[in-house]
Amino acid sequence: MAAAMQRRKLLILENDRALRRELEAVFSDLDVTACETSDQTLAIVRRTEPDAVLFDLGAAGEPAVAAQSLELLRQILNISPDTKIIAMTEHDARELSVAAVGLGATDFYHKPLDAGVLSIVVRRALRIRELEEENWRLRERTGAMALEGVIGVSDTMRGVCRAIEKVAPTNATVLLLGDSGTGKEVLARNLHRLSGRAHKPFVAINCAAIPDTLLESELFGYEKGAFTGAAKRTAGKLESAEGGTVFLDEIGEMPASLQAKLLRVVQERTVERVGGRVPVALDFRLVCATNRKLEALIGSGGFRDDLFYRISEVTIRVPPLRDRQGDSLLLAQFILQQLSERFGKPTRGLAPDAIRAIQAYRWPGNVRELENRIKGAVIMAEGAVVTAGDLGLEDPGDEPEYLNLRVARQRAEAQAVRQSLAVARGNLSRAAELLGVTRPTLYDLLGKHGIDAAQFGRHAPPAAGTPELPAKDNTGSGD
Repeated sequence: MAAAMQRRKLLILENDRALRRELEAVFSDLDVTACETSDQTLAIVRRTEPDAVLFDLGAAGEPAVAAQSLELLRQILNISPDTKIIAMTEHDARELSVAAVGLGATDFYHKPLDAGVLSIVVRRALRIRELEEENWRLRERTGAMALEGVIGVSDTMRGVCRAIEKVAPTNATVLLLGDSGTGKEVLARNLHRLSGRAHKPFVAINCAAIPDTLLESELFGYEKGAFTGAAKRTAGKLESAEGGTVFLDEIGEMPASLQAKLLRVVQERTVERVGGRVPVALDFRLVCATNRKLEALIGSGGFRDDLFYRISEVTIRVPPLRDRQGDSLLLAQFILQQLSERFGKPTRGLAPDAIRAIQAYRWPGNVRELENRIKGAVIMAEGAVVTAGDLGLEDPGDEPEYLNLRVARQRAEAQAVRQSLAVARGNLSRAAELLGVTRPTLYDLLGKHGIDAAQFGRHAPPAAGTPELPAKDNTGSGD
């Protein structure tokens, strides 16, 4: 652990020079950068990418300084959200410490300085950072998500998984939006599994698969004699999910007459069976999904807006497979192994042309289409490997460019330079500051990527999605 700590970067923000030197001595075994809090702090954060920041927020009797410090803390975390911040304050500034933790600081420390105690606090924060990195590396090696049945390494799906993990422990009604075949039911089951209702039933109903005339009795149940063939009282799906989770798939297909009744159930948590008059109390968590654009349906009168607001307390958008960079191949390999075992077939690999085809194909049917194509290939393929032809796909011929790490790095570097110039409106000094590099290094990057800084000058419109920055001294702007 000591060896790992020597590689850790600590930024000390302290305006008192004597205390700053004392802190440098306390943490001499770390890679320390120490400075005053100033306008250059964010540039230092970008350049050094510290694992932790020891930040003196000031005293309780200096509200203006405290407010500036808290804003700087927020900006540091915005730039580097994984950095651990230890807020240091005077002993009488407990409210300031609480505010810092509320903004995202990992821990706090009250003066006067006790080197031993402060060292424990800082090293504990660094250990948390180290454990987070180990967990991230483990997930990268395994390609696994935290959710059952979800395979992938793309940032888009990781974001979805994090959202599922956050909302699962609550009772919030969740709406899953995404194309057909993206795995919305798998996510709904994870919402149930990670909730306090996991030991109770999970009841899934496909609103598009049940005829309109039967859907009401399926959902709400019916009393004996309510209609021809109703020989006995029967509980509906909502009742059978008591204490658990109800998943209404394809809710955009629900007829308007049932939408009003479902709204009443969601609002009052009671249901009246078909042919009944006595309300039955219900306790369930509702999760809905659709591939339809509900906002457009509301505009055309096909879906009730009041029901939409009730079922979408939290909305999670599930990306199509084409937007999940790198996931299609990982999923294909996983499904190939699973289906080979299921069908008792020898486990085959993917031929180079199959790999190229899988990565190049747009997958309009998403994961469901991928599984169907691989299932057919496992059954029908005769060779030792699955080819593009076995999958019914065309070989694009060339390797995807993003497999070339050098090309990917160059593109990302060029994009970062262009973005910084757009935000800085052509001011080279400010662009270099945003990138965390020196101005000569920025000149080298401009030449390397053939970028003309003049086209980003102050009279050029800002790039789409880039924030306007307040005017600063234009000394050193790109002329």
